[in-house]
Amino acid sequence: MIRFLLALFAVAALMVPAEALTVRFSWVGIPACATVSPAFELGEVPAGTKKLQFGMTDLNVPAFPHGGSAIAYDGDAVKRGAVRFIGPCPPPGERHNYRWTVEALDGADKVLGRGSAEAMFPP
Repeated sequence: MIRFLLALFAVAALMVPAEALTVRFSWVGIPACATVSPAFELGEVPAGTKKLQFGMTDLNVPAFPHGGSAIAYDGDAVKRGAVRFIGPCPPPGERHNYRWTVEALDGADKVLGRGSAEAMFPP
């Protein structure tokens, strides 16, 4: 019975949902087809966060691999150009909706929090 309770506790600990974090960004000043990431304002970043994992999706063409990257987190805002990715480049005359997803990771790459934000490009 004790082993069962310990196993149940271990499974329950793995099922704890990641905390929600807030993400804000703007495409203003970011040129089309460039690999310059916007600056990000983050809120409610969980204690113990060591890295932030960024990923971008074109919601109009979700199969296109825009990618993203992880950066060290020291409590400051994320500056413009800090994230490596393939920039937004919709066809001429079109606007696409892009979603940035951010995961807060601890030192062992466990997800502590997750959030996302969307904006049209060009703005």
